[in-house]
Amino acid sequence: MHVRALLRLTFANPASAVYLGVVGASILFEAAVAIFGEPGFVGVWPFLLTAPASLLFAMVGAEAGGPSALSYWFLAGGVVVSALIQAFVLGALTETLRGRLRRTATR
Repeated sequence: MHVRALLRLTFANPASAVYLGVVGASILFEAAVAIFGEPGFVGVWPFLLTAPASLLFAMVGAEAGGPSALSYWFLAGGVVVSALIQAFVLGALTETLRGRLRRTATR
């Protein structure tokens, strides 16, 4: 797969762009609440929006060094990588379904 196709499926696809926008907005909201108030359970939303991949990153990190060894940066990086992986999968799924719909419409 070419880099251009990879970027198109991850960022330029409408479904992927909306998904990344929602995840980005939840991260910005979490950061704003953490700066200006008490976060509470706001930090759960980025994990839930990027689940199951982000939860897999958290489990791998917990197994590697124990739950106390999980750093904020490892978890934040896991959320970002999970969002990008899932945006790519969402874009590929959307393009596959569009291709199938086009093929059935032309028959």
